[in-house]
Amino acid sequence: MPETPTHFHETALAHASRDFVLLREGMTVEAALRQIREQGLGERIIYFYVENDDGRLTGVLPTRRLLTAAPEALLGDLMVRRVVAIPQSATLLEACELFVLYKFLAFPVVDAERHMVGILDVGVFTDEVLDLSEPESTTDDTFELLGFHIAQAREATAWQSFRLRFPWLLATITSGTAGALLAGAFEATLARAVLVAFFLALVLALAESVSIQAMTLAFQALKARKPDWPWFRGAIRREAGSALFVGLACGSLVATIVFLWRQSALGAVVVGASVFGSVLIASLIGLAVPSALHALKLDPRIAAGPITLAITDVLTLLLYFSLATWLL
Repeated sequence: MPETPTHFHETALAHASRDFVLLREGMTVEAALRQIREQGLGERIIYFYVENDDGRLTGVLPTRRLLTAAPEALLGDLMVRRVVAIPQSATLLEACELFVLYKFLAFPVVDAERHMVGILDVGVFTDEVLDLSEPESTTDDTFELLGFHIAQAREATAWQSFRLRFPWLLATITSGTAGALLAGAFEATLARAVLVAFFLALVLALAESVSIQAMTLAFQALKARKPDWPWFRGAIRREAGSALFVGLACGSLVATIVFLWRQSALGAVVVGASVFGSVLIASLIGLAVPSALHALKLDPRIAAGPITLAITDVLTLLLYFSLATWLL
């Protein structure tokens, strides 16, 4: 196992390049290109950065936009105004986390007044800090290796691990308490229809298993791309179609078992319909929760499991007890 790099504790500014082109947002594309030609380019130009009249960083201009825009277009209209910047006081470890989180190829380094003082590109990590420079490495591989070294550098103490994990486990405690309260609210149904209690564990186990399957598939998909609405709508359609067949198969099988064992047609309908509905719910929750956490820049690997299972359990119990009360 590679050793944790000691470079991580150095400041990002110490490794930042001062060789960058800074443009003004009031410039036209023609004027910007003329300045770039006069000033020259550094070894690694990935993005151009734009400042206002006060010298504060206000936008980032991807090279493709600059080269394909009309000569008279203003940079202020072309640039991306939401700029993620690294403070000059940040360590390399903190900068590395930004690369892994956003998967940008470079970040500007700014001072307290948001004046740009340098540029840090991913090559700093691959060439100087982590010695990851291999010709066959892909960009995705680089970010995965950066994440691995972050995990090494962030080796948590027992207390740190507790603080990281326990808040999310409160979701499980909350869902368990909610389940107990729901069982109490439907106490009369449970007393009247003992069959409901017999299959409670099975219905919950199926729903939780399906939610974990959907969550695993969501993790795999999120490694390949950032979640957005078009992707999410397509993923929901695919997952709903798959869940429909899984729910019908599981619900039909369990309903048959209930009928053959207890000779209760209504009991079979209640348990089978609950399994079918809970599978649909669990599939959609298993997809939605990791996607939402990823979009919110939270770590879905730690938080998604407890939250997904908590929501799945509560909704499954509510559906199961409601159907039992209505039909039995």
